[in-house]
Amino acid sequence: MTDTADRTAKAAPSLEAYRPPRNQWWDVWDQFKTHKGALFGLGFFVFTLLFVFIGPLIWTIEPQYIDIRARNAGPSLAHPMGTDQLGRDTMARMMAGGQTSIAVGLTAMALALVLGTLVGVLAGYFKRLDGLLMRTTDLFLAMPLLPLLLVTIMLFRDPLRANFGPEGGIFILIVVMIGVTSWMQTARVVRAEVLALKEREFVLAARSIGTPSHRMITRHLLPNVMSPIMVSATLGIANAIITESALSFLGLGFPSDFPTWGRLLFDATDWLMQNPERVIWPGMAISLTVLSVNYIGDGLRDALDPRIRGR
Repeated sequence: MTDTADRTAKAAPSLEAYRPPRNQWWDVWDQFKTHKGALFGLGFFVFTLLFVFIGPLIWTIEPQYIDIRARNAGPSLAHPMGTDQLGRDTMARMMAGGQTSIAVGLTAMALALVLGTLVGVLAGYFKRLDGLLMRTTDLFLAMPLLPLLLVTIMLFRDPLRANFGPEGGIFILIVVMIGVTSWMQTARVVRAEVLALKEREFVLAARSIGTPSHRMITRHLLPNVMSPIMVSATLGIANAIITESALSFLGLGFPSDFPTWGRLLFDATDWLMQNPERVIWPGMAISLTVLSVNYIGDGLRDALDPRIRGR
């Protein structure tokens, strides 16, 4: 009886000492929290999402509602951000414009990420495809993107409007064009990571037991290139928002009565001297959103790098 009790007492510390392995994402979050700029960026980006998507449920003024008696009014309790030349509430239009700008950024980023990851993985893993895919990438990098976007919009804007409506056609056109012209940097980064991973021991071991190529890519390569892909995703959102704002500012984006941050900025330039705050609101929204997304990407780069994590 005494021997049994002794064995139980000896086994108890080992059972207490056992702890289930900690989830790796908690380590990523702990490292991310040490980057103050990334925390600011995450907080501001969450605030922006709440403002543009939850805000219209609280601030129920229609962005297209015209009140001529309140035209060109400054900030007040009735209109905290003022009104435009037709008396439309600027804050309601900022919310509606933010929905469009962020939707364009997220959708175009997703398209660019899929294309870039696909090209990068295929070029890095299959040597016979490397030359063709990388020369195609270099060709896209050499193209003047803004003139290409302008020409494409002028050619395809009217057919897409006729088939999908004024807003839907322009949304599809802008998203596809930004996505198709923004995947190259992701492809080059992913290719470099795959080339390095191909020489690692776990990949060579998997290849030696006859693992097929598709399983090698999905089980061994893609999970290990998620860090650069996620960083590229954050930078892609910022790039897409800036590109859409530039096109709308040039008058080649969405229709004039459909608000986006770039369109609001374009409409406000004629009233810069009379109502300077009309330029400040969309300009600050674009700048701070892009800055916050860049900070998030910087924090993710450090948090997902195992060589930095834990410092």
